[in-house]
Amino acid sequence: MEKLLKQLVEKLESAAGSNLRSVILYGSAVTGEFHRSHSDLNILCLVHRLEAGTLRSLGPAAAWWTRQRHPAPLTFTWEELQRAADIFAIELVDIQSSHRVLWGDDPFPALRVPMDLHRWQVERELRHNLVRLRQQYLAGPRGRKALLALMAASVSSFAALFRHALFVLGEAPPPLKRDAVRRLADLVGFDASPFEMLLDFREGKRKSGQIDADALFPAYLASVTKLVEETDQRWSR
Repeated sequence: MEKLLKQLVEKLESAAGSNLRSVILYGSAVTGEFHRSHSDLNILCLVHRLEAGTLRSLGPAAAWWTRQRHPAPLTFTWEELQRAADIFAIELVDIQSSHRVLWGDDPFPALRVPMDLHRWQVERELRHNLVRLRQQYLAGPRGRKALLALMAASVSSFAALFRHALFVLGEAPPPLKRDAVRRLADLVGFDASPFEMLLDFREGKRKSGQIDADALFPAYLASVTKLVEETDQRWSR
């Protein structure tokens, strides 16, 4: 991982020159939840000027990075990122709390995220993910393998949002998703075991043959629904 990151920084620095301000690693590689089988190395690239020519010059470095099976860097100017803090409150709170500067300076201590807007984004994303889970269940194949894949694909997004739900409920969330799931389950009153089972599966700690997907889905859906409804009621008081 370190060798890849070093190569990427060198390519970005060579491509952008003096226009490059910072290269920042964020996500699971920083929180300690990185798993080679399904995790990405997420990069934020800050530049002083962002025009078509900037994207053209960064293109070869980004193309090389995607060939390593990681998403292309997010690219912003610092001024643009500040203006976007109201729209990307969840994402920027995550980056602000857990990031690593690979090159340049660290602007995040100076970033101000409007937390009143953060609360509405959290509520919207929780409900959106619940609706999408139902929709994908209706549209998807009925086999146990497909059902397990559906749940495993959604659980990481829910667990990440749970950290932000704790923020909204006035708690300092733990850095790890699994701990956030447990704390929110205690606070709100839903069954955390379906989430823990699916996180185990994603992390390779539990095999698919050890999971009865048909029995797990109703419990998983019930826990998600309980959380969304309970948090909505609490936030509305």
